[in-house]
Amino acid sequence: METHNPTTLLTAWRKGDRGALDDLFPLVYEELRARAHRLLEGRSGGLTLSTTALVHESYLKLIRGEGVTWQDRAHFLALAARAMRMVLVSYARTQGAEKRGGGVVPLELREELALSSERAGQMLALDEALERLAALNERLSKTVELRFFGGLTIEESAEALDVAPSTVKLDWHKARAWLYRELSDA
Repeated sequence: METHNPTTLLTAWRKGDRGALDDLFPLVYEELRARAHRLLEGRSGGLTLSTTALVHESYLKLIRGEGVTWQDRAHFLALAARAMRMVLVSYARTQGAEKRGGGVVPLELREELALSSERAGQMLALDEALERLAALNERLSKTVELRFFGGLTIEESAEALDVAPSTVKLDWHKARAWLYRELSDA
């Protein structure tokens, strides 16, 4: 078995090879840690969720994924972005944040975010807005999820969505504008 290929290891693990999980963990852990670090870096003020905690929770969600057939690295990264979003939203809910942001300053949509207790309301508002956006245009919502929560580059996002990088750039711009307007109204 090719032991340095996460896709091969994920497939083997899904087929019941428990040893593949031992080989997989160091490979995907570093990938998830790098992405979580980018997601949370530069925001130490009031930070209450660590990179390590985000990685561990996301990894657990990934390996518990029922019925997931790992296709390739891009598919794994897309699922990792979804897992990180779910962890951050769940964490925000446990912070007891008020619904729709509770009068906090609008969340800046950049490729990084630190989740502090004062940003928990913003995270919940963003998650609700992304759900509304997904109902209108799922690809725009997925683009935000990949870029914002997953820390994927334009090229990685394009691969995960099976579109051209120029499409991701345009979608990212449109989604950010829509979300800014939506969150400003809230």
